[in-house]
Amino acid sequence: MAHPVDVHVGKRIRHRRWLVGMTQQQLAERVGIKFQQIQKYETGANRVSASRLWDIADALDVPVSFFFEGIEAENGETTETAESIPADILGDKEALDLVRSYYAIPENQRRRLFELARVLSDVA
Repeated sequence: MAHPVDVHVGKRIRHRRWLVGMTQQQLAERVGIKFQQIQKYETGANRVSASRLWDIADALDVPVSFFFEGIEAENGETTETAESIPADILGDKEALDLVRSYYAIPENQRRRLFELARVLSDVA
């Protein structure tokens, strides 16, 4: 049985990889391992060593701490953010597509869209 922390770290690896549009094969090549190992990390079947997590973080351009964000919410400790946003938000294809599309918009237009979204959420 996989440890919940290993599963959480694996999910965060997969989410970040999806977010940057990288395949398992591409990530594996950047880290110097086979893609099957990435599959095992992402499912939590295999535990990621500290040095390998460091390499994965470098390849995905995030700090190592990124992989542990939100773990308190998954373990039953609720916060205001955890109550209003699903812990697995980037596991939702629609949300992921929305984030990718958002960052494809030029910055000045993106800021205006963000302000519009904020106003609409305040009204709702």
